[in-house]
Amino acid sequence: MGIQRPSWLPAYIPELQGLRGIAILLVFVYHCHPRLTGTWIYHASLWGWTGVNLFFVLSGFLITSILLESRARPHYFRNFYGRRALRIWPVYVLVLAVCYGMAPWFVGGPVFLAIRTAPWWIYILFLQNLFHLALPPSIGPTWSLAIEEQYYLIWAPFVRFLRRPSILAIVLLSALVASPLFRLTHFAWITPTHTLTHLDGIAMGSLIALGLYTLPLSRRTWLMIGLFAIPIGLIAAGTIAGGTAFLDSALTTAFGGSVLAAIASCGARNPFNAVLRRGPLPFYGRISYGLYMTHIMVFVYFGWFDARMDQYGMAGSLAIAAFRLAACTAVAGVLWYGFESRILKLKRYL
Repeated sequence: MGIQRPSWLPAYIPELQGLRGIAILLVFVYHCHPRLTGTWIYHASLWGWTGVNLFFVLSGFLITSILLESRARPHYFRNFYGRRALRIWPVYVLVLAVCYGMAPWFVGGPVFLAIRTAPWWIYILFLQNLFHLALPPSIGPTWSLAIEEQYYLIWAPFVRFLRRPSILAIVLLSALVASPLFRLTHFAWITPTHTLTHLDGIAMGSLIALGLYTLPLSRRTWLMIGLFAIPIGLIAAGTIAGGTAFLDSALTTAFGGSVLAAIASCGARNPFNAVLRRGPLPFYGRISYGLYMTHIMVFVYFGWFDARMDQYGMAGSLAIAAFRLAACTAVAGVLWYGFESRILKLKRYL
């Protein structure tokens, strides 16, 4: 069983950008949920945390596809880790610098106190999710980034040296099974954001990529599998898996089905694919990394606006949510067009 990109699978799948847009908007709405109390969207906003799971599935598919296509090429590790560094580090370091440089505002104390209570070296090494730390809200979202970096540090060598796809599949299936089992444990060393308890999504995305590159199934078959997985995962999440350690596993199934369906239906002329390809969703998908990394900082920075609007009750809360979206979109847009996109042009050298 060889590894080869299916002839029908394009190099760029615009629908995935739309799904990324959905993921970041879910996370944004979740972090605004205290301001949405009493509105029709409040109960839905409480599920916004699932956007991180969708991010994980997307990342697992995209990165594993790159690894599978390049594993026989020279400079495999240099190119992969170099490109990851260009994608992650510039914005990440910028956010850390601003957060610590303006510690009284974003951390809540002098710079040196911030360094002691939120050790900088833990963030540099992407280990913040493995320690029982009270992360400053401004850089709290970086826990998921740490999981991805730890995963790819190990997964890239696996793809390079485990030549048989069946062995890679066993590794991924083991991660899918082990993750909810670790969530069932009560080991003192396992944090709520520990990598071992959040492997479902990335492993599912990686498994989708491996399946597409190795199994000789038709595009229509993959689409049917994806469309079947969506309701199965959602039904399980709303029934037997709800409130249990298997909730993330059920959501991963639904999101994995969504990603697979978007991939298999790429380019289709229907309203759903059109919404994912054009309009606000792919725009937010494009700026999603900067928006994810900076949105809490924007919330904190404009806290004065919240204080002024509090006197207006629900109307004031809705105004705060709308203002936050506009401000975060502006910051992330400037960050993308003026900073990220320019740095990413350096990828052509790797």
